[in-house]
Amino acid sequence: MTDIKEILDRLGIKPVNNGISTGQINWAGKGAVIESFSPVDGQKIAEVAAAERSDYEQIIEKSTAAFKVWKLIPAPKRGEIVRQMGDELRKFKSELGTLVSYEMGKSLQEGLGEVQEMIDICDFAVGLSRQLYGLSMHSERPQHRMYEQWHPIGVVGIISAFNFPVAVWSWNAMLAWVCGDVCVWKPSEKTPLTALACQHIIETVLKNNEVPEGVSCILTGGRECGEWLANDPKIALVSATGSTPMGRSVGEAVARRLGRSLLELGGNNAIIVTPSADLNVAVPGIVFGAVGTAGQRCTSTRRIIVQEDIYEEVKKRLVKAYAQLCIGNPLETHNHVGPLIDKSAVKQYQETVRKVKEAGGTFIVMPEILSGEGYESGCYVAPCVAEVANSYAIVQHETFAPILYLIKYRDLDEAIEIQNDVPQGLSSAIFTLNMRESEQFLSQSGSDCGIANVNIGTSGAEIGGAFGGEKETGGGRESGSDAWKAYMRRQTNTINYGTALPLAQGIKFEIG
Repeated sequence: MTDIKEILDRLGIKPVNNGISTGQINWAGKGAVIESFSPVDGQKIAEVAAAERSDYEQIIEKSTAAFKVWKLIPAPKRGEIVRQMGDELRKFKSELGTLVSYEMGKSLQEGLGEVQEMIDICDFAVGLSRQLYGLSMHSERPQHRMYEQWHPIGVVGIISAFNFPVAVWSWNAMLAWVCGDVCVWKPSEKTPLTALACQHIIETVLKNNEVPEGVSCILTGGRECGEWLANDPKIALVSATGSTPMGRSVGEAVARRLGRSLLELGGNNAIIVTPSADLNVAVPGIVFGAVGTAGQRCTSTRRIIVQEDIYEEVKKRLVKAYAQLCIGNPLETHNHVGPLIDKSAVKQYQETVRKVKEAGGTFIVMPEILSGEGYESGCYVAPCVAEVANSYAIVQHETFAPILYLIKYRDLDEAIEIQNDVPQGLSSAIFTLNMRESEQFLSQSGSDCGIANVNIGTSGAEIGGAFGGEKETGGGRESGSDAWKAYMRRQTNTINYGTALPLAQGIKFEIG
């Protein structure tokens, strides 16, 4: 395996007295120690100092000052700086992807893919920097021109989760930067080193362009750091990715001060498999969706809803496919599944298995906590599959683990009803070769999720489309399409170039 210390050194992170040194990069703090352990082998990678309140205040002061400069730089020039960020990420794709894999536990291919996603969003943002369009409208008043324009909103707080430790941050940051905002990033305390590595790369680019360092700041720490962002009126937008309870807390705090929040929360994603489905395509899509990132994606496939006539065939194929999975060190490319993030996640896996059994579920692929050589970290579990009813309380709940629920249906109306009958509404999919079935699934009477796919799985979204979901998923949209509008404020402008003052709606007001 690649020496992780060598990787850290290439990324500008140097161990110093059991802590770390990252040169001049702008990050806080001076508080309690956060230890970063790898779930791959259980080894401590490094220690990082968490932020204290005084660190936070300095960061916000620096960010606020930087915004006054950054917002005045023309958007295409901001885009050019983001282009350079993308080029730097290309240079360090291998190192950063390896660190993502080692610190978080996802497969090396997925770690490299996550860095590629960052590069892709940089490319998207560069083009966007010349397309921050407003509309022109015809005025009802003569010799008047009416249009709208978009302006930066200020300091954007980004709270990211451990499962995508760098990509989701980049979805927000790259768009916010070309929109003229500055960013304060609170990464997961479970993956601080990947965040520091990204910050080092970004700050190098900012420094080379003589841009104030406060354009990009990082805030290391736990829940309290997120609460500072949520409650601070100086933070124009808080973008939070994580669990529904976390998002509810952030949303309530931001709403109390009439701020903006962008919430990307839990998913309980289902795939419907119809009798016309090509099972040679469907089964790999199901399995990747269920076991990729060890089931720790918000878009991971949790439920498979299978028509009763093909139910036994699908079940047989799933059992055969799961038997072929290789579980182990994610840096070894032959392994399909790596570890869960930590032992707390393993306990959640165990508790969910217990509740499934108590509710009456039957496992057709058995759960197991793996031990022995190669599993010393205690974070490895076997992906499992259980036959259940959608009404089980535990099935309504999102568990971040590779546990797949198998559910039977009679007709498509019932299948869609089952799919929608959960509190979350992030991603969904149907495997069918029947055009009517696919169109019904995508219609207003079909999936109620923010993402609805046909003949692909629930995970693996591209950056070109807006990403997000409904209901308890939070309603936020990130990444592509017109998601950029969340990071700007709309202003409607009307200009009178005539010699009279006609009023709207024909109102007459005469004086003198």
